Amino acid sequence: MTPSTTPDETPLGPDDFDAQDAVLDALREQDELTPDWEFCEGFLAALVCCRRPIDAAEYWPVLFGPGFQPMAQMEFVWRWHRRWREVVTALDADVDTLEDDRAYQPEVLDVRGAMLALPEADRAEADIGELPSFAEAWAHGFMHAVHNWPDDWAPPRDREAAEMLQDALEAIELLAEPDTGKPLLNMHTEDGPPSVSDERLEAFGEALWATYDLRQLWKSLGPRVETLRKAPEPGRNDPCPCGSGKKYKKCHGA
Repeated sequence: MTPSTTPDETPLGPDDFDAQDAVLDALREQDELTPDWEFCEGFLAALVCCRRPIDAAEYWPVLFGPGFQPMAQMEFVWRWHRRWREVVTALDADVDTLEDDRAYQPEVLDVRGAMLALPEADRAEADIGELPSFAEAWAHGFMHAVHNWPDDWAPPRDREAAEMLQDALEAIELLAEPDTGKPLLNMHTEDGPPSVSDERLEAFGEALWATYDLRQLWKSLGPRVETLRKAPEPGRNDPCPCGSGKKYKKCHGA
């Protein structure tokens, strides 16, 4: 089931996130497709924002593959639940600015900035431009959840609500694209070489507000109601569906 209560309600700190990364590194030794925590963070946010509460038994295989065993990774799962409650609290808070301490701040990395901050001799040979942009993995994780449960993210009938959904998802999809703007600041270290553009920071802010819009949208609309299809009316000479044994025209079709 989706998390409701946890052994510890305190926010995750740097050591907790390091512990999550360590588990993911170990899992990656068995499956190289295991995502990093930033991707998981985006995936978790999408689950929180989804119209339907999705059961853990349903989302673990989507995130980590069918071989993931939650019972064997209970420390990871408990920290996941703590982070879940933290994200829910933040997205349900009435905030006017993302600078508010209560606002949702995803655990995202400036990989390019971290690499540029290293001495040149210690940098990897990989092209800096090929590294993920700031918050790119978070956006990919969010959209991964959206794409895996398309029915739960289908546009509602209300036109205004459908436009709100589209605008919010487009804002997050934009963040999933590489940062091609002129780098002006480093999000890894304040005095590091520039690695993130102003346009990227603006897109990041828009994506965070989009998560608020999505959370409020589905909370206001409630779960999607399945429309029952009306059974076709039988022909006049067909047996009556009431089970009387008479022809429809001589029974309920009279």
